[in-house]
Amino acid sequence: TTGQHNLQLFLCELNKNPVEGFSAGLIDDDDIYKWEVVIIGPQDTLFEGGFFKAYLTFPYDYPLRPPKMKFITEIWHPNVAKNGEVCISILHEPGEDKFGYEKPEERWLPIHTVETIMISVISMLADPNSDSPANVDAAKEWREDPNGEFKRKVARCVRKSQEMAFD
Repeated sequence: TTGQHNLQLFLCELNKNPVEGFSAGLIDDDDIYKWEVVIIGPQDTLFEGGFFKAYLTFPYDYPLRPPKMKFITEIWHPNVAKNGEVCISILHEPGEDKFGYEKPEERWLPIHTVETIMISVISMLADPNSDSPANVDAAKEWREDPNGEFKRKVARCVRKSQEMAFD
């Protein structure tokens, strides 16, 4: 299928020309729909120095529908649910937003690649969107006291992620 073919191309391309800020590969070489990615905490953000592992699961009708992304490494962020699920516009099903928060062009489009998804997630780490948070507590702390409780929790996640990465 086109989706399968695209995913194989992305994999080849990322192996040949890695993109700064993340690494990506398959969880199991026989399944092109399940990816493991590691995002390196962006410089000059509270996440700097962290290694955040996540799974990207593509639907069989990709690229018509978006993949789901879930952090396996603990991460404290307004746009990541406590179970690790990433909530950003480009991973939302295409079409109109019934709540009116998002324009259709902000949502999933079949032109998105693993790289464009990762770049969006990296910019989300640097610049949380607290308007429609997936983790309400993190959003509240980030708004009210970014250098207090929020910063402490993120720093703990960064430390834990480093210990896991170097196990």
